[in-house]
Amino acid sequence: MACGKTANRRSGDAKMRNRDLCNFDCSFVGLCLRNLYGSMSSSYSSSIQKKKRKGDGALKEMCINHPSKPICVSSIGRPQKAQALFTKHIPKTLKRPPQATMTTVGEMEDGFPATRLFNQGYSYTYDDVIFLPHYIDFPTDSVLLNTKLSRNINLSVPCVASPMDTVTEASMAVSMAALGGIGIIHSNNTASEQSSLIRSAKSHRIPFASADIPFFSPDDTITSVSVFDSSPCAFITTNGSKSDKKLLGVVDKLTWKGLSDKEARISTYMKKDVVTLPNTYNFEDVAGYLATSELDFVPLVSSDGEVIDVVSKSDVEMIKGFPKSGLPSVGENGEFLVGASIGTRETDKERLEHLVKAGANVIVIDSSQGNSIYQINMIKYAKKMFPDIDVIGGNVVTMYQAQNLIQAGVDGLRVGMGSGSICTTQEVCAVGRGQATAVYKVSSIAAQSGIPVIADGGISNSGHIVKALTLGASTVMMGSFLAGSTEAPGAYQNQGGQRVKKYRGMGSLEAMTKGSDARYLGDTAKMKIAQGVVGAVADKGSVLKFIPYTMQAVKQGFQDLGASSVQSAHELLRSGTLRLEVRTGAAQVEGGVHGLVSYEKKSF
Repeated sequence: MACGKTANRRSGDAKMRNRDLCNFDCSFVGLCLRNLYGSMSSSYSSSIQKKKRKGDGALKEMCINHPSKPICVSSIGRPQKAQALFTKHIPKTLKRPPQATMTTVGEMEDGFPATRLFNQGYSYTYDDVIFLPHYIDFPTDSVLLNTKLSRNINLSVPCVASPMDTVTEASMAVSMAALGGIGIIHSNNTASEQSSLIRSAKSHRIPFASADIPFFSPDDTITSVSVFDSSPCAFITTNGSKSDKKLLGVVDKLTWKGLSDKEARISTYMKKDVVTLPNTYNFEDVAGYLATSELDFVPLVSSDGEVIDVVSKSDVEMIKGFPKSGLPSVGENGEFLVGASIGTRETDKERLEHLVKAGANVIVIDSSQGNSIYQINMIKYAKKMFPDIDVIGGNVVTMYQAQNLIQAGVDGLRVGMGSGSICTTQEVCAVGRGQATAVYKVSSIAAQSGIPVIADGGISNSGHIVKALTLGASTVMMGSFLAGSTEAPGAYQNQGGQRVKKYRGMGSLEAMTKGSDARYLGDTAKMKIAQGVVGAVADKGSVLKFIPYTMQAVKQGFQDLGASSVQSAHELLRSGTLRLEVRTGAAQVEGGVHGLVSYEKKSF
């Protein structure tokens, strides 16, 4: 007992005895609070006030300054009486509701329900909280991760590629859809460029898209072998561009390396009879053809002759080596599902029309602060002009923001403000919210209207995905987690002996020069204020490899929680069955790798 010294003190000084008894009683009430409120007790016990009568040092009244109602317990003299009076005077609103599924020992129980944890006035990140394990009665492989992106779009994997110009273009959109997720193509370009990326992504049927296929005219020369770094061959068209849909010939790397005169015009050695396959062939069709032919690669062309992609035997073997994922995200016409972002300016109304014509399946209104008259008007306009297209609004972090956009007619909500690794909004503007709190709060209000929530930002590992989905999100949107992958836009560079790709925030000054300042409502401002940075991320390899492994880790997390699906996790949280606790800084350190001189961390 913390103040047990009082029981053994033998002093003739009455004031000393009363003072010690006072300390004992205060400690006892603090202990009661700890039993009742766990980690919350510090805020209550620290507010205990001792009141003395004039001329007497003995404790006659104890007050606990709870924010809703002060609790005063008078005439405390003994621990037993303190407990009885304390219990009698504590407000009913503070008493823990009975939990049928929660085992208690006396006044103690495990963790808190989310409703209590997230209503203390603290802004929690994913790392701040931890779920307590529940009961397992199913194998990992039976966990289902199928979910909803928006009101009418279903995904088999809860992963969304962020609309950032260093994350999502055609290649990323193709691979994410092939995995069962979806990519949202950024709008930091012209409407025609964005529409072209959408058409390119939707023209594919295989799990990947070659990033840079070289095109030349017959009169050109190839002077460097680096031309073949990203493709097994170069295609020859009349004007040397992909837009010229008349394929005249092809040059492969082996043929070029065998030339004695590297300055020779391409027309003198290109292969003119090019064997092609329709771009509507799926992966199994293309792989089967290459297996039975003597060709090392085959171009895939559209019905009007445009070269869509090229697949080599080495590509086939690589794809076969990737782990299995969910069912691909495809529409009724067999095309991959692809999303696109727009802003809230008048010019975005014209952009919206171009994107819908190009085949975009979902529109994401891209704004750092979505609760504005500009976005509300754009939501209403988009739903009026294209009622069959789902519109996702955001970003929001409060229930008030979310309710305004729900009333405007959104089909989904994007949650997060300042939580991304390259975002400085919270630092620069002093607004935002911890992502765990934001996801839980917005999901709670959105669920009442059947609106799915996308947790956008703050995802660094599979555990963060588990937390985001369990706290109420239906999907997670990822930027840095996907940046640096093979499918991300941009070329690899060597930086300090490490292979990296550029990754920048859409609020960085560099990105703003291309038009993303409209996202921060700053396109008309004379002075540009950055809300993001430019950085670099390490080479992660292909998303076709690391996303399936990540999803397997998420399934294991769900199994530990006793949740067999995303929907099951939501129900367990809302019922109070799943419990959480706040982690101290030391607990977070303990929960990671620690105490080693060196180590190598491999996730798979």
